Amino acid sequence: MSFRISYAPPADDTLAKMRDSEVFRDEMARTLGLDPYGHGSSAVKSERDRREATVAGAIVLYYVSGSVLIVTVVRLVPLP
Repeated sequence: MSFRISYAPPADDTLAKMRDSEVFRDEMARTLGLDPYGHGSSAVKSERDRREATVAGAIVLYYVSGSVLIVTVVRLVPLP
């Protein structure tokens, strides 16, 4: 079972400016798209579906919507 990855406007703007955005998208699909609760992610403020993880050199803050199989990235911070 895989999750669709969706990007909120602020995260989408950051993604558009990233140098290797296609590599990042592929890595997101390969990791959090297959297991949004895994890949070294952790819950934020004890909310199971509000999570953060590091993927392909970027910190990703996202929400998991399990009933509709969507991961929504709300903030994306590329590491230098």
